[in-house]
Amino acid sequence: MSLLRTIGNSLRLRVLISVLLGFMALAVPAFFGFNWVVNSTVVQLGTLFAEKQVLYDRHRGLGALIREVSLAETLSGSQAIRDWAADEDNAERKRRGIAELEHYRRYFADRSYFFIVAGSGNYYFNNSANSFAGDQLRYTVSRENPDDAWYYSTIELAQGCHLNVNNDANLGVTKVWMNCVIREGGRVLGVLGTGIDLTAFIQEVVNVPQRGVTAMFVDRQGMIQAHRDETLVSLANFEDRIDSKRTVFSLASGEGDTATLRHLMESVTSSDTLAQSDFITVNGKRTLVGVGYLDKLGWYNVTFMDIDTVIDRQLFVPVGLLLAVIMVLVAVVLMLVFKRQVLDRIVGLERVVHQARSGDYRAALAITPGGSDEICRLTAALTQMAASVDDHTRELERRVRERTLDLERLAYRDAQTGLLNRRGFAAFHAEASAEGPFGLMLVDIDAFKSVNDTHGHAAGDAVIAEIAGRVEALLPQGAAAARWGGDEFIVLVPRCTSAGLRQLAQQVQQAAISRAISISSDRSVSVSVSLGAALGERHDALEVANDMADAALYTAKQAGRDRVVVFDRDMRPVPRRRQSVA
Repeated sequence: MSLLRTIGNSLRLRVLISVLLGFMALAVPAFFGFNWVVNSTVVQLGTLFAEKQVLYDRHRGLGALIREVSLAETLSGSQAIRDWAADEDNAERKRRGIAELEHYRRYFADRSYFFIVAGSGNYYFNNSANSFAGDQLRYTVSRENPDDAWYYSTIELAQGCHLNVNNDANLGVTKVWMNCVIREGGRVLGVLGTGIDLTAFIQEVVNVPQRGVTAMFVDRQGMIQAHRDETLVSLANFEDRIDSKRTVFSLASGEGDTATLRHLMESVTSSDTLAQSDFITVNGKRTLVGVGYLDKLGWYNVTFMDIDTVIDRQLFVPVGLLLAVIMVLVAVVLMLVFKRQVLDRIVGLERVVHQARSGDYRAALAITPGGSDEICRLTAALTQMAASVDDHTRELERRVRERTLDLERLAYRDAQTGLLNRRGFAAFHAEASAEGPFGLMLVDIDAFKSVNDTHGHAAGDAVIAEIAGRVEALLPQGAAAARWGGDEFIVLVPRCTSAGLRQLAQQVQQAAISRAISISSDRSVSVSVSLGAALGERHDALEVANDMADAALYTAKQAGRDRVVVFDRDMRPVPRRRQSVA
């Protein structure tokens, strides 16, 4: 217990023990953890790369073939071709049909086409060199000719274009053929299409040099249709038996791997997932395989990837070195912890004490003790002391502010209405007039003396307070109102236009007469106001603007009261009175 007590009371010993425990905690599992991370990362990166590669190959495969399929489908729907197939011996229909074929030949990638008329079996063909111009009829297909078996198998298929890799012995070419069946109702009119040279196709799609990656295309039976190794490609005639062809399943090492490959192909066919990947054994080596489905072509793009080749494990050596460096840094960091836990905290407390001595308690109040050692207890005591002193200081400051506001209200506010008095309004005018043109408006209660004489001074005070409230409620942002005399108010609107000033004056005039003013629980009185308004220029003295507004107010009174008059330059300022500003 004595040793534990010593350790608990000594920060230096606690830091030293933490360093030793940290090394023990990291050194033992570090090696195993590093290997696990490397293996997991390689698998994750490899899987991601394989699926992206499949999607890339899928895009390249579709780009190379789908254009040709679309052109062939369009050509098979041509009315000129259908008319010719229905009446092959008609010279005019034959001319239009040949012209249509020649027109599309210029747009096919291979610059070639073929067309077999079902009625006669005649095979029409022309190539990129236009070798058979005027002599497109090459031969007649026959059921007795094994090389023509593909044609008779094709016409049994549904209408549309079907892809096939075929070694045409009659023409001596090996191509990826787009065979489009033309039907009229249930009757076959013929088969037409074009092809892409298989060697060029492989160069474009699957023969891109990628270290550790092998890409291929296979059909739904697993027959290899495109591969960088042309000896693996199934040069398929339709009458050949499937088990006689080289399939992608033959590349897998065992039945389990074959089942995995079949499952991947079924998954991408029956779901919305564009690519799937898994590990199988190929030639005795664990290989990541990715599969995507080219739905418009009925092919799969399959990618075999040797992840050890694609992702070099030597790349992770710097990570291992980094871990070793971290182990060294741990010792340094933990030693720095001692400095932070003891010395830095003491220095911080000293700085806080100096700030508090100068009257700034913010730093002391912001400290939150996080423990129960000596420094934490000292910090808590300092915080409590600072909070107590700060509370007293804030209370004194609050009382001073209240007294200051009271004095300000006495100096700048009218006690009865709460509006600015003359001194406050003069200060507001000095600021507003420096900003630019301003609007000034005098509001005078009509026949106010009769209110006092008829209902008493208490009623007059109620009218004054109510009119002041209605005027203040209509003030735009930045404007101010003041009580200018017994029954007169003044309003200043900074940066005001003539139209805006007139509109505000009319609103004030309407607000004054909008409803009667209650002067007791059962009595009310209706009053009206006259308004004189004027626009002042920047830096105009208050007396100048007031004289203009006073002249406008005088005009309003002379015209019968209860109206708004805006001063114009034709009015002569003849103020009713001249008053000095206190």
